[in-house]
Amino acid sequence: MAMEAKWTRTVLLGLSLATALSLAACGAKNNQLGEIVDPAQLSSQGTSAAQGTPQPTRAPETHKTNYPMKIKDATGMEFTFDKAPQRIVSVSPAETEGLFALGLDDRIVGVADYDDYPEAAKAKPKMGSIVKPNQEALLAANADLIVTGVSMSDETVQKLRDLQLNVFKVEPKTLDDAIADIVTFGIITDRQGEADRIVGQMNDDRQKVVNAVKDLTLEQRQKVYIEFSPGWTVGSGEFMSELIGLAGGINVAADGKGWYQISEEKIIEQNPAVIFYAQGIIDDKSNKPLEQIIRERSGWEQIDAVKNNRIIGIDQNLLNRPGPRLTQGLLEMAKGMYPDLVK
Repeated sequence: MAMEAKWTRTVLLGLSLATALSLAACGAKNNQLGEIVDPAQLSSQGTSAAQGTPQPTRAPETHKTNYPMKIKDATGMEFTFDKAPQRIVSVSPAETEGLFALGLDDRIVGVADYDDYPEAAKAKPKMGSIVKPNQEALLAANADLIVTGVSMSDETVQKLRDLQLNVFKVEPKTLDDAIADIVTFGIITDRQGEADRIVGQMNDDRQKVVNAVKDLTLEQRQKVYIEFSPGWTVGSGEFMSELIGLAGGINVAADGKGWYQISEEKIIEQNPAVIFYAQGIIDDKSNKPLEQIIRERSGWEQIDAVKNNRIIGIDQNLLNRPGPRLTQGLLEMAKGMYPDLVK
């Protein structure tokens, strides 16, 4: 367990750097006060919330994909699908979860080494890391479609394409982006009905939270700090910060951009009422769990969240994977901040 947690910390830091470098220009503006968009725009129209993830036009009256169909991925590469892909590899945990949620277990022929959800993903052939997968394994998989996400650089994507591998990249920056990606995969794989079901649940979760916190005044909104790896937090422009806003909180690190290392003194000054942390993370230097590190920091005993024991752990995968379970993370955040409002 400790080894898995240590590896997760390394991957999270890699994801942080990859996200900061490659996603700065992609995605829609975060809505920090929890306004919800029309779900129909995401489930039945041809445009994603993220300009970097163009969507194909769909035919909702038939709920069947009309092949051949064309679509561009987040890198601007245009793909033509003559039929639904029958052999699919995913080397990104969030996208792996999305593909399994669409009921594509029998078509998935490979996943990244540490893809662990759902349980069936653990039994699939392993394709290497999420940042730099095993080229030989990918070639041997003979996949019609290889899906990757935010952790893989465009340069690595291009190197794989140079090997004639059909790599489709998504770059979700917001909850809307994550939803739009599920719609996209549903269309590509002719699983639009399943995609609608998933998107409907995610929008229901979001609407539940938005309705619960909509009457909070600015003064009533709780100041929140989130730490997903020792010493690392998230600023504006990323889905994790957006979740805080949707849940009715104010991210005390939002004046920074993307994923970055914290200033311990600054967090003391900001005095958050609630601290969220990613459960299961063990620091590879001190061998201490993340919660213990937070509680033992010098001066942090002054922070209201520490004084009032409002240090709340959330399953790390609900926080850092922009996939079908992302709104479960949103619900957990909202319940942690406002247990009397969100049941």
